[in-house]
Amino acid sequence: MSLKQKIITFTKLFKRELKVYRLLLKDKRTPLLAKITLALAVGYVLLPFDLIPDFLPVIGHLDDLVIVPLLVYLSLKMIPQELVEEYRAQVNL
Repeated sequence: MSLKQKIITFTKLFKRELKVYRLLLKDKRTPLLAKITLALAVGYVLLPFDLIPDFLPVIGHLDDLVIVPLLVYLSLKMIPQELVEEYRAQVNL
């Protein structure tokens, strides 16, 4: 698989997961704490500020690579797996 194909595949998966997270945030079956952590993760990616500024070499980008996946992981652990799979199947259609 070429680099271009890998980037296209990653982009499609990323867009799909964002749609799934949006649906999970709206669902009443999603626990409140999971909604909060998931909203923080999505907000951290989309907002223009960081806890550690990106102009600091290496450390500035490490916070994005650690904080966001950790928040997403924690929130997905709190959400029933059946609910996540339901929305992933729905988005794939």
